[in-house]
Amino acid sequence: MSTVPDVTSVQTMAEGGRPRSRLRGLVGETPVWCWGGGEAEALVGDGEVRGELELWQHAGSFKARGTLNVMLELDEGALSRGVTAVSAGNHAIAVAHAARVLGTTAKVVMPKTADPGRIAKCRAAGAEVILVADVHTAFEEVQRIARREDRTFVHPFEGRGIVLGTATIGLELVEQIPGLDAVVVPVGGGGLAAGIACAVKQLRAGCTVHGVEPHGASSMHRSLTAGSPQAIEAVRTIADSLGAPRAEPYTFELCRRFLDGVALVSDDELVAAMRRLFDALKLAVEPAAAASTAAAFGPLRSELRGRCVALILCGTNTDVATFCRTVQR
Repeated sequence: MSTVPDVTSVQTMAEGGRPRSRLRGLVGETPVWCWGGGEAEALVGDGEVRGELELWQHAGSFKARGTLNVMLELDEGALSRGVTAVSAGNHAIAVAHAARVLGTTAKVVMPKTADPGRIAKCRAAGAEVILVADVHTAFEEVQRIARREDRTFVHPFEGRGIVLGTATIGLELVEQIPGLDAVVVPVGGGGLAAGIACAVKQLRAGCTVHGVEPHGASSMHRSLTAGSPQAIEAVRTIADSLGAPRAEPYTFELCRRFLDGVALVSDDELVAAMRRLFDALKLAVEPAAAASTAAAFGPLRSELRGRCVALILCGTNTDVATFCRTVQR
């Protein structure tokens, strides 16, 4: 049985400053965009809606922050032996990118159903890609690679290094939006939500932080309801970037402590949010990046009325054909 982490000692703001300094120059401080007009007014009334554009981050998603932070902690020997990772796309791309930046090699395991464009991006960044049947098999294979080749496994969402990396988004949000009092963040495994919520809650205790999952990949929602990390039988959503097969102890405990809840959205709501973001902001996003918008205009609508809200647009490693096919469902 996994040891439950001691959340009382996690992520003081002094600790939060170290990865931020270390990552400077390797990741970008992504902008927030004020979403004006009739739709925003209809949503929050006299409040504000801001989109946090993490889709403009290096490697196309927030994942660059955590992967680089973890890999920067490796000693010279471990770094020279290379890294391995498992992902449907964004994390694999970020690990491939980080390996190239830091001068090492990456071997990433992806399900065969992964978007071909994402597989191509991993290979273009220099990673060796291993394709397997599904995400459950992928986790088993990445562990074999780590043991057999003595590569460091860079987990897609679990662990202190990942959380400290994603916490830098929370620090930036509080600095960039003085009146911030609500954040909506997509949840896959929970590393992004744990880091943002952990930072925001310590800097602005009255700010609420809401997670969002698809109905077809609700491992964190199920875990919070059960009071312990839970697994799902299969990932059944178009938002494959949010398709974590299970919750893990470290991020689960942080989400349980700092999140104000996890809302669930349908694939139809994700598609509608993708269209909304394209029409209003001219952003072509993957389904995972639309999750915060789907929740804001859906199950969280009444909760966010009259507030200053940040919607985390977490990444968009998609191509034109896939985007068009998805929004025309």
